[in-house]
Amino acid sequence: MADSGRITLTLYSRSWCHLCDDMLAGLRVLQARQPFGLNIVDVDSQPALERRFGEFVPVLMHGERELCHYHLDAAAVTDYLRDFR
Repeated sequence: MADSGRITLTLYSRSWCHLCDDMLAGLRVLQARQPFGLNIVDVDSQPALERRFGEFVPVLMHGERELCHYHLDAAAVTDYLRDFR
């Protein structure tokens, strides 16, 4: 769900991934403090994404820039969002 006027990040994940669930939960906490849009993409929904990411999920990206993977780096994401204002 992209929100106009705000940065939108993309979380590449999969449904059976506990690390993905953890990163999403952390992102929801960050969203409450500093609103941003978040698209959640299941890499298993498209063969090209499954090939691209494989087991390298979750991955949080803004466009083609990777912000973090496997675990949420809340400080790095917060700094990135602040710099985007």
